[in-house]
Amino acid sequence: MSAQHTYRSTLSIPSQTERLNDVREFVSALARTHGFGEDDINKITIAVDEACTNIIKHGYNYSPDKHIDVEIVRNGNDFEIIISDKGKQFDPKAIQTPDMKDYFQHYRRGGLGVYLMKRIMDKVEFDLHSDKNVLRMIKTLH
Repeated sequence: MSAQHTYRSTLSIPSQTERLNDVREFVSALARTHGFGEDDINKITIAVDEACTNIIKHGYNYSPDKHIDVEIVRNGNDFEIIISDKGKQFDPKAIQTPDMKDYFQHYRRGGLGVYLMKRIMDKVEFDLHSDKNVLRMIKTLH
């Protein structure tokens, strides 16, 4: 029986949309190292990008001097992304699944972040504490 190693990598960025590219590069490089193919790497990167964009937009209301922490934990086949912020809290249960037909008929933009994350990742959990919000997403390598 081989021992499984856990690898942790962290990145902290200021809450500025121009820093999202740093997050995308960080996540895609580690997903590639983990063994994911380009299609999965792109999807995982989209999920993380959506999460961080939502934090900047809704959690921090575009305030550029806050921080977002991204931690990646690679354990066995699991690729876990933990995103923490100290922005405004929201109720993930209040987010309704969008009607995609209506969405495209009316050329809507935005509002698909949580829906996309749940479609792309194998597990999405929101953990809201009094001092911080934690989003945990897991994608398993098959």
